[in-house]
Amino acid sequence: MKLLYFAWLRQRIGSAEETVTPPPEVTTVGELLAWLATRGPGYAEALKDLSVVRVAVNQEFAQSGDPVKAGDEVALFPPVTGG
Repeated sequence: MKLLYFAWLRQRIGSAEETVTPPPEVTTVGELLAWLATRGPGYAEALKDLSVVRVAVNQEFAQSGDPVKAGDEVALFPPVTGG
């Protein structure tokens, strides 16, 4: 699974992208975010308030209960406002 991090999420995690293999029990966006938060202090800090984190799976906006699987591209980014 390829993960992409944008804006302040990238800064806190310390990487723009990475490839991970989550445990088999990680099957939803919410479970993925919970697992990522356990990977270190930067992840925990970036994911402590999920109300300010948006997720896209394979370039489609996703919700906490949406499925994720090996081979997916998952992007994490802050809310975007227009102007």
